[in-house]
Amino acid sequence: MHFKYSEWSDRFNKNEKSPFDTLLNLFQELLSIAGGDVSQALRWLNQLDDEYKITDQFEDGYGLGDFIEDLKERGYIEFDDEQSVMVPTAKTDRSIRKKALEEIFNQLKKGSQGGHKTVYSGRGLERQPETRSWQHGDDTAHIDGTGTLMNALKHTTLDKFSLREDDIEVYNTDHYTSAATVLLIDLSHSMILYGEDRITPAKKVAMALSELIMNSYEKDSLDIIAFGNEAWNIEIKDLPYLKVGPYHTNTQQALELARHTLHRRKFANKQIFMITDGKPSCIIENGKMYKNSFGLDRKIVNRVLDEAVKCRRDDIDITTFMIARDPYLQDFVRELSEANKGRAYFASLDNLGGYIFEDYIKNRKRRVK
Repeated sequence: MHFKYSEWSDRFNKNEKSPFDTLLNLFQELLSIAGGDVSQALRWLNQLDDEYKITDQFEDGYGLGDFIEDLKERGYIEFDDEQSVMVPTAKTDRSIRKKALEEIFNQLKKGSQGGHKTVYSGRGLERQPETRSWQHGDDTAHIDGTGTLMNALKHTTLDKFSLREDDIEVYNTDHYTSAATVLLIDLSHSMILYGEDRITPAKKVAMALSELIMNSYEKDSLDIIAFGNEAWNIEIKDLPYLKVGPYHTNTQQALELARHTLHRRKFANKQIFMITDGKPSCIIENGKMYKNSFGLDRKIVNRVLDEAVKCRRDDIDITTFMIARDPYLQDFVRELSEANKGRAYFASLDNLGGYIFEDYIKNRKRRVK
């Protein structure tokens, strides 16, 4: 084993990122935009370095060649023999999701990560100040020692102390319930039109939410559905590399697929979060696409509203996060929310994550069956 010694520098006490970490953050952003194309992300990174002289600030001559070698050695990229190209690894996927989660939590001004409580008191995980009589199976860690002792002293003395089962008091605890969530992501062409990148913030929120649930709410479920001309399921590992397309917006099929997905989930709380920037513009009818990109086509809208009503009948709440503020879209969102008795937010790209995280955490306390 060999060790390399260098002159001590107090720059590491100032929480400064290493050259590798600095370039890794930038590379991950570019990789997500490039849809997982490692070569394209590295080309963009090289162009940025040429223009802004990023590596010139690093000591010891650390350059892009060193960075690429480190990516390989640290397991962020690997060579795919079938495609004959470098591809991102599962470690990269996890790293991008974790980074997205950290970014959104840093943006939140209020709210915190934690368990989801219900309004019902009983056996659970978080202690309340109120107490009740002990029941078989209660956690002994929640025994109220003072209350128990006072109960026992009502019928005994310290000299001849006797403790009965009905003397034991335990603290009430908040009851936790699990939730099944389907996240719908609009990949229609409008997500990159009009000079604004809406798909990247949407992907970041989806990645952060998946990371939050997998790490903090292991008993919850999260399914992700993308929709454009049609709707299809997305694996969490593919989230960083989603691309926009096809062109139209099949909101009805997305809601239908989400509803069928939630039917398979045996949870008390079921909900749909939909991130979109436009109106529904197509449906599938008799195996063929019926589309209309101009205005709100009542034939299309009514099919979407019918699906929203079906979700309501199945106790599935729909929360719509509209990331566009066109006035004519408000009418559609209002109709959708009314049909489902759900909620809607007109969120900017900057606060989208805050809205979704706060809503997700709050929603789980509303129903226990």
